[in-house]
Amino acid sequence: MLPIAATCSAVEAAEIRNIVIVHGAFADGSGWRKVSDRLTAKGYKVTIVQEPLTSLQDDVAATRRILALQDGPAILVGHSYGGMVISEAGHDGKVAGLVYVAAFQPDKGESLGKLAGSKPVPNAQPDAIKATADGYLYLDPQAFPVAFAADLPKAEAAFLARSQVFAAKTAFSTEAGDPAWKSKPSWALVASKDRSINPELEREMARRAGSKVREIAASHAVYVSKPAEVAELIVEAARSVSK
Repeated sequence: MLPIAATCSAVEAAEIRNIVIVHGAFADGSGWRKVSDRLTAKGYKVTIVQEPLTSLQDDVAATRRILALQDGPAILVGHSYGGMVISEAGHDGKVAGLVYVAAFQPDKGESLGKLAGSKPVPNAQPDAIKATADGYLYLDPQAFPVAFAADLPKAEAAFLARSQVFAAKTAFSTEAGDPAWKSKPSWALVASKDRSINPELEREMARRAGSKVREIAASHAVYVSKPAEVAELIVEAARSVSK
């Protein structure tokens, strides 16, 4: 029988305190500040991956770079396109669980474009996604508030639109490899008022992955509009894999 001190050390070693968050396309990591503050107040160490959005491979590499700096196991969180990233980067040995927030959960051979096209958003704004001459995509600032952030104040949505990060077209067409959700526990937050990803597609992907699902009446920017609920799900994931 192990001494009490040794038993306590083993429990503490298994406790997940690191949270790594991967933002989606047409945004950056700063929108996660409210979620990060809530998690930090609960004693978690939060790191936001500022991936370049130049290719899926580059974004996975950026995530692995951050995971390598963690001092122990971590929960890996992805929003929107970030779900494509964590499905690959989640194979890293430091990842104990995955949390998909209004995110794509690809299976092998699926791209973001293929998944989005399989179940388009009902009554989506036509031509909301624009392309630059050098092959980068952005969300039309006029369409941004409705498509991305309908439950945020107009001024805040407008700022997000004007500060968005453009994504390379190739990032949306690259096919996924075997996803980490097949071998690691996962959670999924479905934003039922999402106008960027069809909420029914979010539900279908989560069911297929066997994710533990929580649904919130929120826009695609649920991490901004409902930070307490998003933080709560991440804490649930961390506690579950710490047991």
